[in-house]
Amino acid sequence: MKRPGSSKHLKYAHKFRSLVAVVVVVPASLCAQECTQTVAALYSVAAGILANASFDFVVDSSGQQIVVPESAPQGAHLRPASPYNDWRYWNGVLNIAMMRLGNVLHDSSYERFAEKNISFGFDNVQYFEKRYRGENKWSYPFGQLFKMEELDDCGAMGASVIKVYEQERQLRYLEYIDRAANHIENVQARLDDRTLVRAFPRRWTLWADDLYMGVSFLARMGRLTGRHEYFDDAARQVINFHKYLFDATKGLMYHCWFSDTKQHGIALWGRANGWAMVAQVDLLDEVPKDYAYRDTLLSLLRRDVHGLVRYQDKSGLWHQLLDKQDSYLETSCTAMFTYAIARSVDKGYVDTVFASSARKGWQGVLTRIRPDGKIEGVCTGTGVGDSLGFYYKRPTPLNDVHGIGAVILAGTEILLMSD
Repeated sequence: MKRPGSSKHLKYAHKFRSLVAVVVVVPASLCAQECTQTVAALYSVAAGILANASFDFVVDSSGQQIVVPESAPQGAHLRPASPYNDWRYWNGVLNIAMMRLGNVLHDSSYERFAEKNISFGFDNVQYFEKRYRGENKWSYPFGQLFKMEELDDCGAMGASVIKVYEQERQLRYLEYIDRAANHIENVQARLDDRTLVRAFPRRWTLWADDLYMGVSFLARMGRLTGRHEYFDDAARQVINFHKYLFDATKGLMYHCWFSDTKQHGIALWGRANGWAMVAQVDLLDEVPKDYAYRDTLLSLLRRDVHGLVRYQDKSGLWHQLLDKQDSYLETSCTAMFTYAIARSVDKGYVDTVFASSARKGWQGVLTRIRPDGKIEGVCTGTGVGDSLGFYYKRPTPLNDVHGIGAVILAGTEILLMSD
């Protein structure tokens, strides 16, 4: 273990002083103490990511570290050594968050992380694809990169590839972007009104999560290509998802809607609503100010924000089940709401009166960030449940990757938000 006076710690201390200097460029309305606390928390989370992201592999049976997969023992089962270097939708969110963090804190090492992460997948995918024998794509290295079957496989990661492609114009990235666009537009299952759905747990099920998995990509694709049909499809999803999922009395979205029974699911799950909020902000960030459906999108977002703030706990956090105060306080949905509200205030999508809710949310998130940068209270991966007990009992592993990107997004936006 390195002593506090080691070169590694001194380097981190020097970088922290540099990051704190960024405080002077953020809005004056943000008090110095809150800003310094936010920068310190973001730095600790990001430092942990950079330290852990080895861009190597390990042999499952022995734990042996492998730099190049071709050098592994014959028949060895490999996996990325770090969860930060995998190819899952949460890695797409993390890539985007780290690029935004680098931009806000003027530190290119965070942007390079995302660029290297994308390259890591493309550099190694052929090795694993050639050896694929029908294993579970979720547990198979880069299975979701070469097996494009659902929005989870390509939406969020595809959005991050677009961000990296804008920095590094590699043909292999563009080819992937085109393949993802074709899947979402022409292959992914849809209802007759073109709403994106999945074949499970029942045929066909609309998941609130998929508003982000689809719109995050479509919005950026619209900007990248200048083609409004991508914006139009994204806007269609926002409008239709509200039609199927939004409860006007509760002011919240249900987790899912089943097309066979024409009924929504049972849970007003926090992170599902979080995905929907971030998706809407992503789209408004990209569409032109004179876009035909912009006023409709703004109206829906404002209605969502007005509904959400009613359920915020006095701690600043929101609950796992938003309308159930006896469900646990959950970090990832709080981070998503904090980000979406703070950005909406900063961009003028919602009234500045909601700035206090965003700041309160961030203060709640800060209580979940440990001094070592690891994050507590993030619900693990969660499918559609058929009982509220399923959601009540979902575990919260320490530093679950489902919430890390959202926490970074929330903190960076708090630094930028103005009253």
